Amino acid sequence: MSFNLDDVQVGGTLRVGTGVCPAVKDGDEGINGAVYAEGPVVFGTQLAFPQEQATLMVARTENKDPDCEPADRSLWVKGNSRFEGDDGTGKTLEITSSAGKAIDINQGTSWINDSGEAYFEIGSGGMTLSQRFEVADQKPAKPFDIQHPTKGEGYRLRYVSLEGPENGVYYRGRLKREKEIYLPNCWKGLVHTNSITVQLQPVGAHQDIVIKRWDDEKIYLQSMGGMPIDCFYHVYAERKDINPLIIEYAGKDCFDYPDPNYKPGVANPRYDDPDFAGPPNTITM
Repeated sequence: MSFNLDDVQVGGTLRVGTGVCPAVKDGDEGINGAVYAEGPVVFGTQLAFPQEQATLMVARTENKDPDCEPADRSLWVKGNSRFEGDDGTGKTLEITSSAGKAIDINQGTSWINDSGEAYFEIGSGGMTLSQRFEVADQKPAKPFDIQHPTKGEGYRLRYVSLEGPENGVYYRGRLKREKEIYLPNCWKGLVHTNSITVQLQPVGAHQDIVIKRWDDEKIYLQSMGGMPIDCFYHVYAERKDINPLIIEYAGKDCFDYPDPNYKPGVANPRYDDPDFAGPPNTITM
C-alpha cells in the first residue's frame, strides 16, 4: 500500500523499517526531528544505482521541479567526519575519479589527481611528488640541505651522502687500555663477516697496533711490546640481510635495474630475493 502526499511534516521521529534504534531513542524519549531508516536508502537520481550497492546511496540531483536548481555535488558535509572500516570489502575508502583531482585539500595545499600524482605545498619546492623523486634520482649525489647550525637564518649547510659500491655500514669509536673492539651485537645478523675492514689511528704516540684477527663479535688487536692501546677505530662492513649491489648494468634509467624487487609498484618486494643473491661486493677474508 502506498500514499501520495503533497507535504509531510513529522514533529517527532521518522522511522522507516522495523526495529529499535538506540541512536534516535524510542517512545517518549524519541528525539524530535530524528530519522531512522533500515535501508537501503537512495538519494538523488532514481536509476543511478542499478542494484543495492550500499546502505546509503547518494547520486546527483535529478529533479524536474522548476523551483529546483540541481547542485554540482552529490554530497556536502560541514563538520568533522570519521570513517570506520570493516571487512565488508578490501578497502575502507575507494575513490573513482574523472574530475582531474581526486582529492584536494584547502584549495590546492595538497592534492592527488586521477592518475595518482600528488602535490604537497610544504617541502615540495613547487614540484609534484613524482617530480621531486625524479630530481632526487637524477642528482649525481644525494645531498641533505639544512639551515646552518651555527650561523642560523640566512645561511645553509649542504652535505652529501657517502657513496660506494656496496650496501655498507660502519661502526666507530675510541679504544683505551683494551685489546678488543666489541662489534654491535646486531652485526651478527646484519653484516658479512668476510667483508669487514678496520682502520686504526693511534692517539698520543706510535703504538705499532696490528689487527690479529676478527670474527662476528670482536676485532682483536696487538700493540708493540704490549703497551696500552689508545686509538680511534673505524670499522666497515657490508650488509647481508639484502642482496649485494649489481653495480653496473645495461639500461636507460634507474628503472632498468635488473632486480625487479626495486621497480616501482612491486607488491611485496623481497630485497633478499635468492634469484639475485651472491657474494658481498667487498670480500676481505
